[in-house]
Amino acid sequence: MGVEVIMMTGDSRAVADAVGRDLGIDVVLAEVLPGDKAARIDAVRQRGKRVAMVGDGVNDAPALLNADVGIAIGAGTDVAVEAGDVILVRNDPRDVPRIIALSRATYRKMVQNLWWAAGYNVVAIPLAAGALAPVGLLLPPAVGAVLMSASTVIVAINAQLLRRARI
Repeated sequence: MGVEVIMMTGDSRAVADAVGRDLGIDVVLAEVLPGDKAARIDAVRQRGKRVAMVGDGVNDAPALLNADVGIAIGAGTDVAVEAGDVILVRNDPRDVPRIIALSRATYRKMVQNLWWAAGYNVVAIPLAAGALAPVGLLLPPAVGAVLMSASTVIVAINAQLLRRARI
């Protein structure tokens, strides 16, 4: 998915390295003290990266708040759940790639709808205002209103097509 994965844990180096190897994680940070997690996130952000943090415990709450997106495991502590921007209610960290895919699909729909609405307005508003009236092209206000309604319907239908996205 083009995402750099960093595992940051308070566990021992040997355990963290073994888990990281098994899961194919890019970077493993082991024996990180709870108070240092937020600082480690800051270091990654200073490299120009956007950070999504997944956590479930009291020790993760400051890091969840410090990340661009905090993803809390629903079965975790109340503090972590309160600190998270997104809550994994199924308590399955394998849902994180689905969150990323849904976010990307939603962003694409937003851009599509923005282009549609802007394109419509760039063309229809000047025509309705009479910009091309000297050459005999005029959009009657009633037709402009119908086209505006059609544009709204098209944007709404396009947004509904997000349901068909493979996530």
